[in-house]
Amino acid sequence: MDLHAADEQEQMILDSLDRFLETEVRPQVRKLEHEDIYPTEIVEKMKEMGLFGCIIAPEYGGLGLSTSTYAKIVARITETWMSLSGIINSHLIMASAVQRHGTQAQKDYYLPKFATGELRGGVGLTEPDAGTDLQAIRTVAVREGDHYVVNGTKTWITNSMYGNTIALLVKTDPNAQPRHKGMSLFIAEKGEGFKVARKLEKLGYRGIDTCELVFENYRIPADRLIGGVEGLGLKQVLSGLELGRINVAARGLGLASAALKEATQYSQIRKTFGKPICEHQAIQLMLGEMATRVEASRLLVESAARAFDEGRRCDMEAGMAKYFATEAGLRNATDAMRIHGGYGYSKEYPIERMYRDAPLMTIGEGTNELQRIIIAKQLIERNPA
Repeated sequence: MDLHAADEQEQMILDSLDRFLETEVRPQVRKLEHEDIYPTEIVEKMKEMGLFGCIIAPEYGGLGLSTSTYAKIVARITETWMSLSGIINSHLIMASAVQRHGTQAQKDYYLPKFATGELRGGVGLTEPDAGTDLQAIRTVAVREGDHYVVNGTKTWITNSMYGNTIALLVKTDPNAQPRHKGMSLFIAEKGEGFKVARKLEKLGYRGIDTCELVFENYRIPADRLIGGVEGLGLKQVLSGLELGRINVAARGLGLASAALKEATQYSQIRKTFGKPICEHQAIQLMLGEMATRVEASRLLVESAARAFDEGRRCDMEAGMAKYFATEAGLRNATDAMRIHGGYGYSKEYPIERMYRDAPLMTIGEGTNELQRIIIAKQLIERNPA
């Protein structure tokens, strides 16, 4: 596809998405979010639009979109309701792991089902005692004939209640040194021994299912081992996390942009001391900062997505985008609440939802503290003395 045709396709998709968000999603957000209701009907429409196959290759039934276009989709969805972007993101990290590292048989079987959303889910990485340090996981898979038997617990797993499949990270050799050589990644479909223990209650990011999973003698066929070779799980996961971090950066951008739009609009309507508050210098200073954060976030997200599309190592670029854009989302949500005054604290306005959603982005997909360490290490590696 030439560049012009790609641009036209992107614009058609984004225009269609904008119409969907405005007519099908926005009118329902307040009720679904406040009551923590899973958006079943919206998810079905997202399937019809092909959003679960965004970055899956066309030969497997996906849209085959670039990461750059995908990031724009995520930012737009987040401007309306962040939870929907998580429903897609976790699923596509799983799909990306299969597309990049799976055997041909795994790709042929799973990717078409992932693209349609027939099989839908996320990634099973985090455990009660292992988050940022994934090598500390304790879930174990033991080979028994043509199956593995899995025992352990996972937590904070998105799409695990209403989804049916996860990319499951386990230890196939708990004694391996270094530890990552004993880690493997499986395509795990729900079945006997795969239990959703409980749904987790959250400050924000509501409506989406986030659960704790327990595996008790869960048997998984050996041909579900991604790539067919043990010991490559952490490497397979980390390559997918670059995509995940670009997604979260795009969410930060979307939140920052939405907060700016709400604040800009409100500041022209609300009057104090005989004039709109946008004419007060204190408010102008805040709006100027907010607008700059949005534009800087946009450029960082575009840079990281472009690097990913070109196949370059981009942990530094993804880390920068994730760190800056999510902090921008948090700062803009806070500033927008202050500009709204008491109304920003009311559930009648979307600002309080943004204020609750934003902190998660600074924690999820690797904390922002970790991102700064990654940036620094890559900076040194790329610029030796």
